[in-house]
Amino acid sequence: MRDVLDQLLDQWRSGAEVALATVVGTWSSAPRQPGAAMIVAPEGVAIGSVSGGCVEGAVYELGTEVRNGAAPVLQRYGVSDDDAFAVGLTCGGIIDIFVEQVSRTTFPELGEVADDIAAGRPVAVATVVDAEPSLRGRRLIVRPDSVAGRLGSQRLEDAVRDDARGLLEQGLTKTIRYGHDGERRVDDIGVFVASYAPRPRMIVFGAIDFAAAVARMGSFLGYRVTVCDARPVFATNKRFPEADEVVVQWPHKYLASTEVDERTVLCVLTHDPKFDVPLLEIALRLPVAYVGAMGSRRTHDDRLKQLRELGLTEADLDRLHAPIGLDIGARTPEETAMSVAAEIVAARWGGSGQSLRRSDGPIHRERPDVETVH
Repeated sequence: MRDVLDQLLDQWRSGAEVALATVVGTWSSAPRQPGAAMIVAPEGVAIGSVSGGCVEGAVYELGTEVRNGAAPVLQRYGVSDDDAFAVGLTCGGIIDIFVEQVSRTTFPELGEVADDIAAGRPVAVATVVDAEPSLRGRRLIVRPDSVAGRLGSQRLEDAVRDDARGLLEQGLTKTIRYGHDGERRVDDIGVFVASYAPRPRMIVFGAIDFAAAVARMGSFLGYRVTVCDARPVFATNKRFPEADEVVVQWPHKYLASTEVDERTVLCVLTHDPKFDVPLLEIALRLPVAYVGAMGSRRTHDDRLKQLRELGLTEADLDRLHAPIGLDIGARTPEETAMSVAAEIVAARWGGSGQSLRRSDGPIHRERPDVETVH
């Protein structure tokens, strides 16, 4: 919903009734991830995308029916359908799409949810997408300290609340199955939990020209970007206009004092031992998603020697992506930023980094550390 939220909110505030189609499950090479959405608004306007073009026409027709009063519906599209040639996913994937009517009556909490998202406050929207018609479309709004809405069963609400808060902490969006009273490992009801957590952090250490390009790429990928350097003459907002913040502080002291989590990525571009070594000593012991460091292979070997002397284990050192980035032949700051971004994405999704034409298996992957629940 995030990708169409502004347009959805405009329609909601105007009092219009629209259909919201949301990807709630994917298998194989589906082109869009859970949470991707499309609006079918009055006057036949379609906004957003659920499949990159493969099934938009069929979803539009279904959305028109729902907008005009039909019941919320969960629809599967893909190569297993009888009409796959007409509306299936040509890439071979399968997607589940939930279509519901959204208005001030059906989703009165939307304004408050949008305010939370805009302010960076964590909030999850848990919607019943697979159940008997009387339950389909019911939702809970789950925040770290409150819950709003009803699903019809207190035990179901308690189970969904607990799971939604867990997903919210990890920034994950997925469908979870329950029994009618919240029993886990039962397949009666499907609840789609859309997590709207604050943007993950990218911290770039070293106020150099490569850092400016990496900061731009990080912002493009959706990270909240911080650039940190101990030298005030270089660490300025003017030099890094696309960073969310620029910090003048010794890198290791800043990292020891700032908040990070398992989604945070750290890009160490200082390639100066007096900055790198104390910084990496801290970074490699933190539960972050990615630690990369710039420098030549010789510089990297010297760093490893010093870090071992400081007591870091081989398991710690194996987490270090250095020299930083994938081998794409990058030379310029912009090309290097693309190389770094590609490695970060590969680390997140378990990609190999090799050319797709030289690889087998699915193109789109689940996160390697997370079991998707359908």
